Amino acid sequence: MTIAVLGLGIRAAASGHVQKNRELTTTGPYAYVRNPLYLGSIVIAIGFAVAARDVWIAVVLAVFFFAIYLPVIRSEQNYLRRHFSGFDDYARRVPGLLPRTLWFRGAARGFSRDLYFRHREYNALLGAAAMLAVLVAKILWFAKSS
Repeated sequence: MTIAVLGLGIRAAASGHVQKNRELTTTGPYAYVRNPLYLGSIVIAIGFAVAARDVWIAVVLAVFFFAIYLPVIRSEQNYLRRHFSGFDDYARRVPGLLPRTLWFRGAARGFSRDLYFRHREYNALLGAAAMLAVLVAKILWFAKSS
């Protein structure tokens, strides 16, 4: 769960900075990686895969990532390139998905709670809570059947 919580933190910080379709966001987590929302989702998925202790869950999550996130990331990059003249320079300076450092100094600076709620990022927290409930149910089920 510690890993998943880290992912939730990355997503929350990113959501509180992004001004979707209004400006090219380059602050907060976006100063370290161009796709912090997806990075956060991947970290959450890794956390749950580790907690589930099931290789098939990890395989399914990897397939979903490649089938869903990669095309979406490409599409979003094309959109940003067309609508924001500074995107190519930003893309040259900032890695797409894997940050050069894991120390995001100042990533929360400039965070907007209003943006967090406007983007309904609390849904990621609710989804993580549901996944936690499933994992707890799995543990209880296997403990009971042993």
